[in-house]
Amino acid sequence: MSISDRDRTATDLAPKLGDGPASAPIAAVARLDIEERRDARARLRRPLTTLASVCIGLVLWAFVAAVIVRDPVTLPGPGAVVAALVKYATHPYPSRGMPLWGHAAYSSARIAVGFVAGSVIGITLGAVMAGIRVVRNAIDPFIELTRPLPPLAFIPLLIVWAGIGEVPKVLLILIGVVPVMTIATISGLDGVEPELLHAARSLGASERYTMLHVRVRAALPTVVTGMRLAIGVSWTSIVAAEMIAAQNGLGYVILTAGNFLDTALIFAAILVIGVLGLLMDSVLRLLLRRLDPARAAKRA
Repeated sequence: MSISDRDRTATDLAPKLGDGPASAPIAAVARLDIEERRDARARLRRPLTTLASVCIGLVLWAFVAAVIVRDPVTLPGPGAVVAALVKYATHPYPSRGMPLWGHAAYSSARIAVGFVAGSVIGITLGAVMAGIRVVRNAIDPFIELTRPLPPLAFIPLLIVWAGIGEVPKVLLILIGVVPVMTIATISGLDGVEPELLHAARSLGASERYTMLHVRVRAALPTVVTGMRLAIGVSWTSIVAAEMIAAQNGLGYVILTAGNFLDTALIFAAILVIGVLGLLMDSVLRLLLRRLDPARAAKRA
């Protein structure tokens, strides 16, 4: 008997078992068993669906590259991209440069410094603005003014002010991360239900304790979601900065490979950026799952 047949049998049996008061616990167990089996099938389908979609995407990519475009410079196939990735994982690029993993390490280090510093500044600023109305009214116009501006617009100014070293690259990430984290923090703190705060105060909690252990705790999932958005902004900013003023990094690899029409290496560098971004996002998702178990249970 298959799982679906057992589910149908249990479903038909549950109402019959619930005809009498004594059989109510048995019916509840039967329904729970059905739900557990459905959840197990859903958990099994999720990775299979993801794997199938990736495989279909690779097949379509290979088909378009080999049959429709038929020009490796315009669109290399997956095999050529993997070959370039394997080659430059051990060989330097350019010839006097470093392997691809070295460029990835430089970009990741810049992301780590700028993202952590921008998150700390943005979260602190957002918490102060959410707690002190005067500070919020004074700083909010500047946040709203800089938020729509693309960080790339500041590259020429940062080069003039700070040269072409590491400082302007980190500052560029800060410019993109701080507004996002400030708004996410304010939104999270403002979204806490007043009933939670009143309940804590009625139980004898001080205003400081309520702020730290109730309001901040309830706002953490929203803050982490803002961090996930800020990671994408960080990668956009650093890759653009490395294309303009850098001698290493994945953005520099993409620009240099484009100058020599090495499209396979461009795709390889883009793939590395995507994998690194996915790993960073996975860490933040894990953090969100630990901070908000209820939301994780709903998505499981």
